[in-house]
This record gives sequence, structure tokens and C-alpha cells, in this order.
Amino acid sequence: MNATATVTLAPAGPQHLRALERANKVRLARAELKRNIAVGEIDVASVILECPWEAESMAVGDLLMSQHRWGHTRCRKFLAMVPLSENKTIGSMTDRQRQRLATMLGEGERGRAWGATPWVTDSPTTV
Repeated sequence: MNATATVTLAPAGPQHLRALERANKVRLARAELKRNIAVGEIDVASVILECPWEAESMAVGDLLMSQHRWGHTRCRKFLAMVPLSENKTIGSMTDRQRQRLATMLGEGERGRAWGATPWVTDSPTTV
């Protein structure tokens, strides 16, 4: 008989368990990312530009709606200006789309259209 050494690798587990583990890791990382965005620790524009691993397969609508006071309507109106679907993933966006969104979000921080609610009038109410 041949005296060759055989290398046995310990199985990493069934594929479905590895997939569940990976999905849970992504879910937890996204939840943390959304929490940090909601409290203002992380800027959405920087997430769009840098595209961290946890945001690669995340829909741009989900990312935008994690901001304070951003719901479906505001997100849809904002993305209609690009135009871009709410379901577009961050990782599949082109550099041009990323730059455009980041610029538009940056304009909102300086008090333009998206910093305040643009469809609410500032007219005084009569009593």
C-alpha cells in the first residue's frame, strides 16, 4: 500500500446552515447601520459612496428610509428626480448614480430641498 498522507478537512457544515449564518450576519450588520443612520452617527451619502459590504445588496429605498423623517413618499419623490428605482441595490449602482445621489443628499444638509420637508408650506396659519 502507498503511504501517502491524506488531508481531511472538517466539513464547514451543511450549505443551508452556512447560508443562514451569513444571512443573520448581514441582517445584524444592516440593523446596526440603520440605527447609526437614524441617530445621525453615519451619513447616508457616505454609505452610498463607500458601499460597505453590508449595504451592497441593500435596496437604496431601505437605506434612505432609515433616515429620520424619511418614509416611502419622500423616498419615492427623491429618487424620481434621479430617476432611480427604490429597489435598486447599492452595489449595482454606477459611479455616476452614486455621485448624483450623494450630491443631492448633501444639498439637503445645507438647507435646500431635502433638508426640510419641501412639500410643507411655511405660510402662517390663521386662527
